[in-house]
Amino acid sequence: MPSQYSDRIADLADAAEADRASFDPPADPPDERRALRYCREGVGEAVAVYVAARTGEFARFEEGEFETLELAMNTYLDLYARCYGVDIDADCSARTAAEALVDTHDIVAVAQILTGVPSGEPAGN
Repeated sequence: MPSQYSDRIADLADAAEADRASFDPPADPPDERRALRYCREGVGEAVAVYVAARTGEFARFEEGEFETLELAMNTYLDLYARCYGVDIDADCSARTAAEALVDTHDIVAVAQILTGVPSGEPAGN
């Protein structure tokens, strides 16, 4: 039986795959507007699902749901980095992303921490 988050996870995974398939690298990186969208609508949504499932009434993901959630999140991290002209193969855990969000309260800072992109100053500095 699917978890209460199965529809959100499936929608997020479908959107991540569609965004990956339609991605055209920016001609003159960075494309910060698009990177921000990937942070908010992709990485942020994946972290929100993870946090919702792990707080209050602990919800179990059904087999494959957690992996699908992390794959979608990592797809958006890859796309975020590509907006800066950097190709990565993100392999981050949702838990690590959630912990970084608790520490920073900033999903863009989370993407920077997890990807190292852009290098240099953290967001907001």
